[in-house]
Amino acid sequence: MPKISVKKTTSVAPGKKGGHAVAKKAAADKPVRGKAAEKAKKAAKEIAPKVTGGKGVVTPSVTPEAAGTMAVDASVLDRLFRVVESRRGTDPSISHSARLLSRGTGKIAQKFGEEAVECLIEAVAGRQHELVGESADVLYHLIVLWVDAGVTPDQVWAELERREGISGIAEKASRPRG
Repeated sequence: MPKISVKKTTSVAPGKKGGHAVAKKAAADKPVRGKAAEKAKKAAKEIAPKVTGGKGVVTPSVTPEAAGTMAVDASVLDRLFRVVESRRGTDPSISHSARLLSRGTGKIAQKFGEEAVECLIEAVAGRQHELVGESADVLYHLIVLWVDAGVTPDQVWAELERREGISGIAEKASRPRG
């Protein structure tokens, strides 16, 4: 599985607000060729100034198995957040999100925990396909929890960006104790 890193940007393209660009990095055995390579180069040219602050070039390097996922980016999480947020206060009989939100924080947290445990089980069992599905469930239920708690994706992205480049040990040591 290739490693893909995501950087928050203020825009995806001129005239669009609040999107996310994706800088893809992977340890590549062979470079991607053909249309996938052209698409990656074009995306890199568009996002390089945003990702590097205008001071560099992003060179996508993608393993062959990742070639089919070139268009994936973090904006799907923002879209999912907006959908879940729009379900708050709607009819719980026609929306799973509305039903969860109507049941309160305790039930939402319980569902999130159940999905997290299922995700861990699949990871330990080495079932990659099932892990992918359970990971999507975890992200969905986390977003429901965010909506319930009044947390926005931008707040989380900003915190991740703040921590970027800081050693996990150093970041944890800098947290207030108690």
